[in-house]
Amino acid sequence: MRVRFPALGILPLMVSSAAAVDFTPDQLHQRTVERRAIEAVNWGIPVVNFDRMLQAFTDKGGNFNQVVYWSGLPDWKNQMLTPNPDTIYLLPFYDTKAVGPVVIEIPPAGTGGSITGTLMDVWQAALEDVGPAGADKGKGGKFLILPPGYKKATPKGYIVLPSSTYEGYGLLRSIVKGSGPEAIKKAVDYGRRVKLYPLSKAARPDKTAFVDVLGVEFDSTIRYDLSFYRSLDRVVQYEPWLPRDKVMVDMLRSIGIEKGKMFNPDEKTTAILEAAVAEAHAWIDSSYETAFKPYFDNAYWAVPAPSDLVKTAATFYETADTYPIDSRGLTYFWGFSSVKHLGTGQFYLMSTKDKTGQALDGGKSYKLTVPAHVPVSQYWSAVVYDRATQALVRDVLSPSKSSMSKGLTVNADGTVDLFFGPISPAGKETNWTPTKPGGRFEVLFRLYGPQKPLFEKSWSLPDIEPAD
Repeated sequence: MRVRFPALGILPLMVSSAAAVDFTPDQLHQRTVERRAIEAVNWGIPVVNFDRMLQAFTDKGGNFNQVVYWSGLPDWKNQMLTPNPDTIYLLPFYDTKAVGPVVIEIPPAGTGGSITGTLMDVWQAALEDVGPAGADKGKGGKFLILPPGYKKATPKGYIVLPSSTYEGYGLLRSIVKGSGPEAIKKAVDYGRRVKLYPLSKAARPDKTAFVDVLGVEFDSTIRYDLSFYRSLDRVVQYEPWLPRDKVMVDMLRSIGIEKGKMFNPDEKTTAILEAAVAEAHAWIDSSYETAFKPYFDNAYWAVPAPSDLVKTAATFYETADTYPIDSRGLTYFWGFSSVKHLGTGQFYLMSTKDKTGQALDGGKSYKLTVPAHVPVSQYWSAVVYDRATQALVRDVLSPSKSSMSKGLTVNADGTVDLFFGPISPAGKETNWTPTKPGGRFEVLFRLYGPQKPLFEKSWSLPDIEPAD
């Protein structure tokens, strides 16, 4: 007896060789479309992630070769994938197809401020890091992004970044030094010293356009429905095929995505694609719970990027013998930025479980004791995210606590007790991050300016403890 998916009438993917001979040509076609559509999701997550951010930006009146930014610390309305609500974000979006090489100027770090960030192509592959941990070494610099195949000589005085794609963006964090309105304003003012303009106008560049989205919903979470393939199609139509990805040309054609042709699936194909993207999401979501190796002994904190991806972070995901698209898909399932030199400017640890190995439950209470002498030159933060969306928990104020949080209570021994749950423990409001009943959550612990004890593991972060 053949088992069918009720909504589609599609045969399950796993069948015996004997049963396979009974498939009609139409059934074989449906199964091929479904398989390839699942792989297209895994392969295409980075560019769809980018396109979702671009859509959110254009919805707010922005465009390419402009900068979206938050003129204050963001709240839950910043619905990007795992954003940091303890820093000032600036995202320059660039497109070199029409205007040619693009310049992004980073101001020098100093008493006025400091930026930690990365410039990326449309695949979210790092072109270069910027700021004290980047190619400019904190001295500031003019980063010159070249279009694919650009052959002309470049002028002196620029940090030249050849790109294999036309579109791309940067994630720039203007570090808030201290707490309170003045410290935030200073970081915002420093961040707005960033400039973005075509090289052709370098002699007299236009004023950089900044679009402020503080206080409005900026939702770039990935939609695992038909719109996923529409975003993927847009990028395929606009960008050149990269040699590493040529194997996907026929794979995508079989699901209706082909350069130079309109993506317009019929009703039957639409149903197959929607089932495939849902299955792909379920597969990646399941892998997310087991793929990351714990960083410390006997603790659940893990670097949320598989080791094979970390090894290729500086080489556009490639080596002579590897191209870890599974690990790449898993990483951009939860985040929206890469880094060229991991562990130099920032370091991340993620946990989805408490000390007993149970999933973190938004309806329960927990405690995390941050040990004294956190090995950072800048600051640390602990941010709560909705496990279902990888974004900040909606309608929750104060989604994080950091070493710069105003009024944070520090114990006499230098440790800091952080509390997570739907209700604050009495008298602990300054160290409490709210959660919401009815769903799971995760905590991302960020270390900016990480130092040697973290890598030597002479300093370690204990597990989150149940407090109910």
